[in-house]
Amino acid sequence: MRMRISSPVLRRAACGAGVVLLAGPLIGGCSKPAGHAADAKPAPPVSQPEVWPGPAPSSAPAARAELAALTVAAARPMTGYSRDRFPHWAAQGQSCDTRESVLKRDGQAVVADAQCKPTSGTWVSPYDGLTFTDANKLDIDHVVPLAAAWRAGADSWTDDQRKALANDLTRPQLLAVSAASNRSKGDQTPDQWKPPSQSAWCSYAKAWTDVKAFYRLTVTDPEKTALGQMLDTCPAGS
Repeated sequence: MRMRISSPVLRRAACGAGVVLLAGPLIGGCSKPAGHAADAKPAPPVSQPEVWPGPAPSSAPAARAELAALTVAAARPMTGYSRDRFPHWAAQGQSCDTRESVLKRDGQAVVADAQCKPTSGTWVSPYDGLTFTDANKLDIDHVVPLAAAWRAGADSWTDDQRKALANDLTRPQLLAVSAASNRSKGDQTPDQWKPPSQSAWCSYAKAWTDVKAFYRLTVTDPEKTALGQMLDTCPAGS
């Protein structure tokens, strides 16, 4: 037998009591209790897996030791700075320059033409986890920016020494990243800018510290503190 409940009072009573009507729905339906959906909390975000192409940075303990040994000093002035003082995208052989070499190294299934320009491939930007299939949408980031290196002691180097830093394929100094993240970073140090993807903080701090230690560049107090905090995010055994 079909049960029809037309009274608003009876409808509320039936809904509140959890009455199940096998022969059809209540007229007007049952509303969910106030706050049932609105108060539900969203699921926590899923952490992105770390993506870090290129030379692997030191272990976290090694990076901590390097960081402790770095000289702390105030940032030096930008007097005389120019990117031209860091000759970059040098020839690397087989018709490739530094930029093209990094794109080939950091991508998957990269195909290049006779001039070493990538024509296809897939790249994942470690700073923000974005995926690209067009190399023209990528920048090659200097992990320690050239201007930041200048302020940390490279102002007293020779141009050949600066060229070595700007084209270093051996240490974790060069990465293919999204143009947006590279331009957001600019020449800022880790106390001023961190990768948008927190999963990259550990390797970013290790890489930054490796480069500064190898080239004997200084750090500021805020920079050193920020690097230590990012190293705190490293998983055990990393």
